Amino acid sequence: MRTAKPKQVDVARVAGVSQATVSQVLSAKSDFNVPLETRQRIFDAVIQLGYVPNELARSLRTQRTYTIASVIPDIANPFYPTFERGVQDIAEAHNYDLIVYNTDGIESKERRCLDALLRGRVDGVIGVFFHLTRADLERLPERDIALVLLDQPRGTDSTPVDHVFVDNAKAASAATTYLLELGHERVAMLTGQHETLSGRVDGYRQALAARDAGFEPIIHEAGDFTEACGYSGMLELLRRTPRPSAVFAANDVMAMGALVAMREHGVKVPEEIALIGFDDIPAARILTPSLTTVSQFPQHLGRRAAELLMDQLESNTPIPPRHVELPFELIVRESA
Repeated sequence: MRTAKPKQVDVARVAGVSQATVSQVLSAKSDFNVPLETRQRIFDAVIQLGYVPNELARSLRTQRTYTIASVIPDIANPFYPTFERGVQDIAEAHNYDLIVYNTDGIESKERRCLDALLRGRVDGVIGVFFHLTRADLERLPERDIALVLLDQPRGTDSTPVDHVFVDNAKAASAATTYLLELGHERVAMLTGQHETLSGRVDGYRQALAARDAGFEPIIHEAGDFTEACGYSGMLELLRRTPRPSAVFAANDVMAMGALVAMREHGVKVPEEIALIGFDDIPAARILTPSLTTVSQFPQHLGRRAAELLMDQLESNTPIPPRHVELPFELIVRESA
């Protein structure tokens, strides 16, 4: 004979509280003040009885999936797993599951991902999109799917969604200015072709203009932001006469490719060419030489993006769009 599965009412009976209290605690309602001792009794009762929440029943009752999605362009870039860790921390604290879509920065994959999201598989989305337009993205909130973009809002951006970002132009300007202050007179930049990080190119140009460097910017645009493109871009810069004396790479992965190219061609870093990256991925500190870079604290970015998303999902009234700028820091190491 099959034993009946324990229910919330059984947890309430063992813990000596009301079923409403059990429901509030297990649904992690942040605005419900339950004493720590009471919460512990409830958790002890859950373990004792082997109670497992019926997620299907919860979804039917609330008309939610209790799942959020995070859309990223390159899961192989160490920046994004660290970012996802921050998202997951907040999602788990609110009893939400997290699924991750990797688009490789390809338009067809971004659109296929959007179609899947619009079919109602998730309650909210945190995303990095290279190709989708604002009109494409507005389809999500129109379907009551909360949306937070890891992207700096444009000056005329009226998209009714939240943005979390680091000011790319300011950060890139700080990195370029640092190289100029070291005395470098020919500072080149390695970047990709997507507009998402165009603010970093703007900051690079602004720093040169502010210092009246007296030479044209040297910008090599690779196809994407991968290590392979950093490598091929650096080879192109090494063929120039005269060579740049310093290089600012749009991300650390490209900087790693540039470093390999210089090492293979006997170029000493930083003695002959200084190098700065962007992101401060974990490998940056263990490279030889260790990489000077701009940190934008990806785990904190992920947590803040997820907090904004949870605000939207748990609010009973619409929340006006929020644009949240987070800090960056120039991390000086051996490469510059």
